Amino acid sequence: MGYARTALLLGVMTALFVGIGYMLGGQTGMVIAFVFAAGMNLFAYWNSDTMVLRMYNARQVTEADQPELVEVVRFMAHNAGIPMPKVYVVENDQPNAFATGRNPEHGAVAVTTGLLSMMTREELAGVIGHELSHIKHRDTLTMTITATIAGAIGMLANFALFFGGGRRNNPLGLVGALLIMILAPLTAMLVQMAISRTREYEADRAGAEVCGRPLWLASALGKLGRASGRIPNAAAERNPATAHIFIANPLGGTGTDSLFATHPSMENRIARLRDMAAGKSD
Repeated sequence: MGYARTALLLGVMTALFVGIGYMLGGQTGMVIAFVFAAGMNLFAYWNSDTMVLRMYNARQVTEADQPELVEVVRFMAHNAGIPMPKVYVVENDQPNAFATGRNPEHGAVAVTTGLLSMMTREELAGVIGHELSHIKHRDTLTMTITATIAGAIGMLANFALFFGGGRRNNPLGLVGALLIMILAPLTAMLVQMAISRTREYEADRAGAEVCGRPLWLASALGKLGRASGRIPNAAAERNPATAHIFIANPLGGTGTDSLFATHPSMENRIARLRDMAAGKSD
């Protein structure tokens, strides 16, 4: 169900993009905007992983540097049936983690020093299982495409008055162009966040299966939920568009599954994992 919902939401994003392009610029404007967005997608496909790792000053580590971390990643990767990803550490007191890479063959997992100092080995295994499930199911690529389409929609909306209000074949007129300029980016943002929340639930489930103990991840999420909102992440504050890649919202949050939340509430995620451990169906 989660994958079907993600496909549906991506379809909504694409349809919204194509529709706005046609309404604002006709067929020519739609083609130009689509080519531009495709170029951004291609660039993000090849470079998003290195860009994010550089953004957070992530340092690649080996077994000599972080023997327990690398051992856990290797064991979890074997359980998940994917190649061993590169392992990175981010110097940050906030406990958190993220995965990147366009496919399992180019995967990377990064954890903060705050997470390493706070988690037990079992909780670390739960977190790593969650991140490796993102890599296995190419969630990082999905979110890159989603973010790029959302950015393209925002670009079109910014040009709404120039390419929409004065066109004779535009049935919306100036008022309609203004509505597109306001509502289109908002809709794209909501869909992007819905996809992010869907993928987090799926990664929790798949990650719990990889580590074999749903309560390990549940315990880790409990600690993350209590700490991530209290301990600031300056790098994430400077780059809020990357918040969705982390296992816990690095910007804090309301703790609820609101429309404007990039992550599901920790309470809901933990409850699902506990149900999973108890053998209850969703």
